[in-house]
Amino acid sequence: MKNLTLSTIAELCSGKLFCNDASLAGTEVAGIVSDSRLVQKDYLFVAIKGNQVDGHDYIEDAFQKGAMAVISQKELETDQPYIVVENPYIAVKKIAKYYRECLDIKVVAVTGSVGKTSTKEIISSVLSEKYNTLKTNGNFNNELGVPLTIFRIREEHEVAVLELGISDFGEMTRLSEMAKPDVAVITNIGYCHLENLGSRDGILKAKTEVFQYLSKDGKIILNGDDDRLATINEFEGIKPVFYHLENKTSGIYADHIKAKGLKGICCTLHYEDTAIDVRISIPGTHMVYNALAALCVGKAFGLTDEEIKRGIEKVKPVAGRNHIVEKDNVTVIDDAYNANPVSMKAGIDVLTTVEGRKVAVLGDMLELGKNEIALHREIGEYLAKTNIDVIVLCGELMNNAYTYLLKECPEKKLYYFDRLKELLSEIDRIILEDDTVLIKASHGMDFAKIIQYIR
Repeated sequence: MKNLTLSTIAELCSGKLFCNDASLAGTEVAGIVSDSRLVQKDYLFVAIKGNQVDGHDYIEDAFQKGAMAVISQKELETDQPYIVVENPYIAVKKIAKYYRECLDIKVVAVTGSVGKTSTKEIISSVLSEKYNTLKTNGNFNNELGVPLTIFRIREEHEVAVLELGISDFGEMTRLSEMAKPDVAVITNIGYCHLENLGSRDGILKAKTEVFQYLSKDGKIILNGDDDRLATINEFEGIKPVFYHLENKTSGIYADHIKAKGLKGICCTLHYEDTAIDVRISIPGTHMVYNALAALCVGKAFGLTDEEIKRGIEKVKPVAGRNHIVEKDNVTVIDDAYNANPVSMKAGIDVLTTVEGRKVAVLGDMLELGKNEIALHREIGEYLAKTNIDVIVLCGELMNNAYTYLLKECPEKKLYYFDRLKELLSEIDRIILEDDTVLIKASHGMDFAKIIQYIR
């Protein structure tokens, strides 16, 4: 890894290097990980103490797998090289900030309340048509995941697409300081993390911290249909590029939108005088917004219309996010990774487009703050207007949606369960052959277990 010798790393994090072989102090590490299972020869293993697992318990395992050295919070009884630091978690961020500064690479930062991951996926798919592109894997979008993703960048990479996720003020500034983006994309301002951020205006303030470390000639790409994002006029002389649905006066928009059920969605993307007909393999109108963001990024990086089209049409869903699972004549829309009012309604909309019996299995949306009861009741009101045949609700908060539906739509087939365990015990009775089932809830509800059970 460029410029990351053991002595440099120790200096960056104000650590003390223990190394019997003086020649190793000036040797660059081959990689940096915090999961001992990922250690390879000459890697640096960072022992971080988490809520469930203490990385210090795996130091010997890391050395056995060929680690050059480890970062530890305490002195070790070993002859192997290691660096003692006050806080390995903080050390990782300091190293990532320095490493990013050493790299000649363009970075696209993707954030927003809803759709970060699918937008990151489609942008990286587009950019991969022309550039050697690295992207965030899984949910590595926080103050540990982002530096670990930066550590995966190598000199052959030309672009990195980094997903940035936050739950409080100041986090985005710290993430942006490490990522130092050249392009910042914000998908929308929704209702996530209201417990800490207070309101959508608070979320706007927190998300736009991403601009703080944007390069001087950087670009800002925003969803112009979002009422909060639409208020942004400029940042230090950088004027945002806005994309829209149907707004033909904007210059960047999509029209001729046609849903193809679970097979995806077709549309025409417009960028000034350009029109590109695309078919997106992932269902939902929200995917058109994501494709527009990818179009804007593709244009910013000089891709041709054909390259942009190919990249958009190659994108595939990831597990837990509108991923279609077929099992024993049951079709499952696996959208169980996370949920908030906007994404919950989007998932419901996708389910309503399919033929046959439709089953919605929905769980609590967490971290919504003081309006959580009203926002869950609102989901009940939204469900009441749909053609969904069976509605299954689980969790204390979803009881508010259930109570509304029970009173206002007694004709609908409804189920309610306090806990996931109770729901799982009845799932075979509820889901029938040839059903299409939407599974959606916040990550803390552990609805991935439903997907595992069905599989």
